[in-house]
Amino acid sequence: MAKPFFKTKEKQEPPKQTRVQRLRGQMDVPFLLLTVLLVVIGLVMLLSASYPSAYYDLKGTTGGDPFYYFKRQLIYAVLGFGVMYLVSRLNYQGLRGLAVTILIVACLLMLAVKIPGLGVEANGAVRWLKFPIQWQPSELGKMGLILYFAAHLSTRDQRKPLSFRRNTAIGRFGNWLERIGFFELIPYLLVLLLMVGILALQQHMSATIQMVIIAAAILFAGGIAVGWFVAGGVTVGATLLYIIMGTGYMTSRITMWRDPWSDPLDKGMQAIQSLMAIGSGGVTGLGLGNGKQKFLYLPEAQNDFIFAIVCEELGLIGACLILALFALLIIRGYWLALHARDKFGSLVVVGVTTLFAFQVFANVAVVTNLFPVTGISLPFFSSGGSALVIQLAEMGLILSISRETPAS
Repeated sequence: MAKPFFKTKEKQEPPKQTRVQRLRGQMDVPFLLLTVLLVVIGLVMLLSASYPSAYYDLKGTTGGDPFYYFKRQLIYAVLGFGVMYLVSRLNYQGLRGLAVTILIVACLLMLAVKIPGLGVEANGAVRWLKFPIQWQPSELGKMGLILYFAAHLSTRDQRKPLSFRRNTAIGRFGNWLERIGFFELIPYLLVLLLMVGILALQQHMSATIQMVIIAAAILFAGGIAVGWFVAGGVTVGATLLYIIMGTGYMTSRITMWRDPWSDPLDKGMQAIQSLMAIGSGGVTGLGLGNGKQKFLYLPEAQNDFIFAIVCEELGLIGACLILALFALLIIRGYWLALHARDKFGSLVVVGVTTLFAFQVFANVAVVTNLFPVTGISLPFFSSGGSALVIQLAEMGLILSISRETPAS
């Protein structure tokens, strides 16, 4: 090695073992602020949307307390922020080894809803567990799917290709399948089919669609060939169409989506009243708290159709601003995925962000009657304490990964 022309004072390099400590800095502030801002706005809108139905529910769960849903959501929001902070301080690399365990536990809990005494029925479906609180184990299933796919795809480069004898037709066919990546996809396909099968027992189509989209997003980000997504999209589309046409309750939803006025006082009421709320809001809205549809006209105004109240009270301008905040959070999530320290963290962020993005898109599409009613709530806004805690825990996981992002 050539000696330098000028003799300079040597700089002491930091020890290599401090690299992880140096990378583990502060959580991503823009992502954190967007999350907090959306939760706060969601609490305000929930208070506005829920107090009439809570006030008139004298003999129900609220007991006539107009602040029932708001106080309940506020408690869970505080709990959720605590969980988000704790998760953000954890080393996410530990989840890599727990991915299979979390997936198995999630599948068992999803099956447990069918056990008498554990499952809770609502609106004709049994998808909830009442221990320790009422919650949907499919939410844990989505996270288990994300972690499993991310953990295995992150070690994709270490996989040894299969090799078959070339002197037989079957062997040559096997080598061809290996070249196009068929055998690599088998574990992911089996896991996805298992979870979809369990969800079919619950008649939970919305969660099924979310599982498929999460899996596709992580596989795409993991480098799977595009041709498989074309083939998979055709297969999944045909399968969903077959299931929809062969299932009575789903066929009725499609019928109501196409013509809600065919049953305006029952099955078509939500879509009609939602569109009336959006239309009456106009550009500037009726003002916060001045909406009319929440006064027992629009069913589930505090839950799946809360965005209709947002449009009615805040108008087109307010609704677009809230959607812009969601868009910024989603874009920031994908930015963090691109700049993650390792492939596992990157794929986890892709999965969580895609799940969040689809939930926002699907809820707004249902409220505007672009999609049939699916039962997907609006993150951070819709009433649901356990869902809010899980969503904030997912945000905490992204923040944990952001701590390891190298400084640019």
